[in-house]
Amino acid sequence: MIALGRAQDPLHLSAERFLGRFRGSLFTVPAVVAETCFFMDATAKAALLDWVCDGGLSVVEVPAASYGDLAATVRKYADREVDFADAALVWLAAESGVRDILTADRRDFSTFRLKGGKRFRLVEWF
Repeated sequence: MIALGRAQDPLHLSAERFLGRFRGSLFTVPAVVAETCFFMDATAKAALLDWVCDGGLSVVEVPAASYGDLAATVRKYADREVDFADAALVWLAAESGVRDILTADRRDFSTFRLKGGKRFRLVEWF
């Protein structure tokens, strides 16, 4: 999402091309939206938030009761300094059963394991 919102990002065109042809559903957690906005200017932030409001991206709330699961992920991968957003995405995958992930962070998401030792499936987009 950062690449999509920042024209100077080296992955910007790849993000535009991928989303232009993608016909599935996209899900994330609020922390990813907040983290993405941190790296964008006001115009890109507004466009992202409008895109979410228009249904381009579904945002799944992480209940506070699940924070223990996020803490377990942070502890398990302490050597990677996992942030809240990434831990929340691991939680979302575990809860939903959806292992496909659209990310530029291939290193961490290649390392993370879900229930039963399953790996994320990294979507090829760049």
